[in-house]
Formats: sequence, structure tokens, C-alpha cells
Amino acid sequence: MLTNASAVHGYAIAASDGRIGSISDFLFDDASWSVRWLVVETGNWLSGRKVLLPPSVLGHPDPVRQEFSVRLSMAQVKDSPDIDTALPVSRQIETHVYDYYGWSPYWGSGLYYPYWDGGFYAGDIGYDGGGITASQSPESSQPGADNASAQRSDDDLHLRSTEAVKGYHIHARDGEIGHVEDFLLDDVDWSIRYLVVDTKNWWSGKKVLIAPRSVQQIDWTDRLVNLDVDRQMVKDSPAYDPSMTLDRAYEKQFHGHYGDIPKGD
Repeated sequence: MLTNASAVHGYAIAASDGRIGSISDFLFDDASWSVRWLVVETGNWLSGRKVLLPPSVLGHPDPVRQEFSVRLSMAQVKDSPDIDTALPVSRQIETHVYDYYGWSPYWGSGLYYPYWDGGFYAGDIGYDGGGITASQSPESSQPGADNASAQRSDDDLHLRSTEAVKGYHIHARDGEIGHVEDFLLDDVDWSIRYLVVDTKNWWSGKKVLIAPRSVQQIDWTDRLVNLDVDRQMVKDSPAYDPSMTLDRAYEKQFHGHYGDIPKGD
């Protein structure tokens, strides 16, 4: 199911013995466009501390209560590594979090399995940069080797904040066309399926979707998202209404417009 990142921003995170905070941000990999971490604001409970949790620990969302459940205790979260989200989240920091919880990291083997008390979380699913992979026993992972590799690659990071990227200007091959307003997330594999782009300064308030495959580069210095398509292609794409449900017919029309209809259609 696709959901707007802004729609679950602020959702509470409910541990087994109480609420631990609320979602304040998502950190995604700008190479694979996979959400790697949720940033959880703990509020007064931990004096405003922020903690990182991988999305695979989340249970199903409860839209009525506006919360996700996690099979963690408040004490576990309380004693987790301190994170300063005002600074870049390095691979070494990620390693500390995985080591503390005893989870297998997503890098190295490419599998992503939070593990606790003999049971897998989230239906035994994992990430390999956007897709679901087959289950693997955590005993088959090599955390020591993974950690060493992680620390060696500490300067090769792609983690970015969805909150920071909101407002970035969108540049097609032949000029600017709008700005990033939101992200559409797939809450099965927690990949970013689309960027929601507001083009109101060009085309009477029209909003469109941009697939990550059309993004050529993100310029973090100048706050730009550069596309590998021209403005006319974006202008002629199907309009997007945030109140609508993206059905298969819309997605088929969208991908047909960009010439990349998925197999089976």
C-alpha cells in the first residue's frame, strides 16, 4: 500500500509497555530509494532524545489510533545508543544501533532482519535496496565482518532526510518545474515509490508524481533534484490529487507516459 510520508509523520510508536514517541522523519538511501531508518522523537519521556528504528520493526499501522506497534520494551529503547540527528548518520552509528539490539544489518549480505528472543519481526521480510528478499537465519550472518566492512565504508554514505529534501527545487533537463512536496512510500518494502512535486508556479497548481528512476542526481549543496526528462514530459504527465487512491489504472497510465510500463501489464 502506498502512503504519503506526511500522513504518517507524527504517528506514535507503541512499545510493548507504553508509547516511546512519534515519527519525526525518515532517513532514506538516495541510491536505492529505500527507507532505512525512522527517526523517533521521544519527547519528554527521554528529555527530547531522538532514536533510530528500522522500518521492518513496525507492525501494521493503526490509522484510528495513529500509531505503529513495535515489539520492543521502553527499557530497550531507553538504553539504546544516543543519536544526534542534527549530524549526518554515519555507518558507524548505524552499526552501534544494530549491535545494541542484536540485529543483522542491511549492508554486506543485503539482508535486513531485526531479531529478538528467537523470532523475526515484520513477517520475516528483508531489504536488498528496495525489494523483499527470501528469509535467512540470523546465525548465517557475520556481524563482525559486516561491522568491519561498515566502518571502512564510513565515508560512503547515502542516507538523507525526507524532511530536509521537502522543498528542494526540481530541475528538468531544460529548466525548473517545481519543488518536492512529499513522498509516496510503499509500506510493504518501505521503498520510496514516487516524489510528489508541486508545479504551482508553472502550471496552475498542478501536482505530479516523479518516479525515482527519473532522478538523475540530487544536489545537496544547492538543494536541487535534477531529472533526466524534460519539462514537457513532466507537464504532460497525469495530474496527481493527494486525496485520490493510486490504483493500478493510474499507475499504468503514469508508467505508459514515461515509457516504462511494468512487466505483466
